[in-house]
Amino acid sequence: MKRPLLAEFLGTALLVTVVVGSGIMAQTLSPGDVGLQLLENSTATVFGLAVLIVVLGPVSGAHFNPVVSLANWWQGRQSGQGLSGGELGGYVVAQVLGAIGGAVLANAMFDKPVVALSVTQRSSAHLWLGEVVATAGLVLVIFCLTRSGRAAVAPLAVGGYIGAAYWFTSSTSFANPAVTIGRAFSDTFAGIAPASVPGFIVAQLVGGVIGLVLVHGLFGRPEVGAEEPVVPHQEAR
Repeated sequence: MKRPLLAEFLGTALLVTVVVGSGIMAQTLSPGDVGLQLLENSTATVFGLAVLIVVLGPVSGAHFNPVVSLANWWQGRQSGQGLSGGELGGYVVAQVLGAIGGAVLANAMFDKPVVALSVTQRSSAHLWLGEVVATAGLVLVIFCLTRSGRAAVAPLAVGGYIGAAYWFTSSTSFANPAVTIGRAFSDTFAGIAPASVPGFIVAQLVGGVIGLVLVHGLFGRPEVGAEEPVVPHQEAR
């Protein structure tokens, strides 16, 4: 499991670096124009996420997200191809540590305080609903692709969905507990106050359950030997 865990740590770290770093750059280049800042931030995230899935997917499956790993573990209980309980724990720890490291790296690159807890409050029911929708949609996209044998287009589809969800969800689509935790360590455009993190994570977990229920409604229970999300990989086994 050393290589898959390294891939999950590195992938999640670089994803948060992209999100936080592009947010800082957007604030610098477009001060006072929040709409343009969001456009710049979301564009960088779309391309960065797609590249990370292509590069690291063959090693770990490119989850970079505890909700995706949890869904993979749950589905694997029926298909026999998902993560084991121990692997799930390792993935989640690697993702959370990577996310924190990515935020610290972005802060350092832009000469910000290396660790600065965000003061941006994101604690409202409409934002939690946005996270439910964003995460349910993400799980739906990933698992529908794998269940239909089209995992090869996951980098494009997942990146495209997250980019769109930046704009059509009230929360700007964090959709990832590890990334949410990481973004609490940067008091910048992409930050979230630590007190707001639990509410977002609960909403994301609820969204993950809804997403899996929808996938099972569309495709039925997974068959034994079904592919793993996001990218099929043999190296990890």
